[in-house]
Amino acid sequence: MGESVDIDLGVVGLTEGNGHPYSFSAIVNGYDEEAMAGSGWGVIHDYLREKDPSEFGFEGVSVTHAWTQDPEETDRLRTAARIPNAVEDLDGMGEAVDAVLLLRDDPERHVEMALPFLERDIPTFVDKPLAVDPEDVATLRPYLEDGLLMSCSGLRYARELDGPRSALGSYGDLTLVRAAVLNDWARYGVHMLDAVFGVLPSRPVSVRAVSGRHDSVTVTMDDDTLVTVDALGDVPLTLDIDVYGTERTSHHELRDNFRAFRRTLWHFLKMVRTGEPSLAPRETLDVLRTLLAGQRALETGESVGTGDVF
Repeated sequence: MGESVDIDLGVVGLTEGNGHPYSFSAIVNGYDEEAMAGSGWGVIHDYLREKDPSEFGFEGVSVTHAWTQDPEETDRLRTAARIPNAVEDLDGMGEAVDAVLLLRDDPERHVEMALPFLERDIPTFVDKPLAVDPEDVATLRPYLEDGLLMSCSGLRYARELDGPRSALGSYGDLTLVRAAVLNDWARYGVHMLDAVFGVLPSRPVSVRAVSGRHDSVTVTMDDDTLVTVDALGDVPLTLDIDVYGTERTSHHELRDNFRAFRRTLWHFLKMVRTGEPSLAPRETLDVLRTLLAGQRALETGESVGTGDVF
């Protein structure tokens, strides 16, 4: 698919607490002020209205079709994000669009919902985490490798991490990367793993849990850098990363969701146009291995190798 070819996107949602169908669609299409204000997604409305109109949209790209499990919710989404069409079922979506944004974070259903598109060679973005069952990972892996499937947290592309991404050598020898996030490891650990692994050149080897009142894990990388992730539970908004090296340290509060999501969409659209993975498949697989190894370590108290989970 060449650069000049228009792309019609379909958006699939919705899971409780996840407003990505609203935010991703609005970043592409723009939004209706009144409808977005009344959508129930106040945080999303707040950061959308801070942006200049020039920051919305991609040339030749539109979200044209929407589906959620609730027709009333679908209508709210369509009105808020200026999506012209609803479909009654996912088969109808596959007949109408060039690519799909599957924006549900219920990984146990991702194979069921993504496979009908992938089997028709329809490029698909799947919200994080892609899968938490090794058999599901095995089913989806060929599509990652063939440039039909992309999945990650938007925080992999957080602008607040541009500094260490572009000048990691200025830190000297890395000793520790420390991440803290709200909620639990199972749901929000993936955000920190994508963000940190998007900066580091090394790969995860093993994970061990640290006993405490919240989910805490330490990941050993293949260059002996340690990555600690503390999922703090019910706390105020926390998406923070500290990078420690022998020459410098830095602190990063990841708050610009709009730009993180826009960058994610840019990389997905690049994959749609070129047919090549924008995100190396091993990056996604490393995140999933670490997420599963961390969950096993939290449950057993034992150190778990990332190569032992699949």
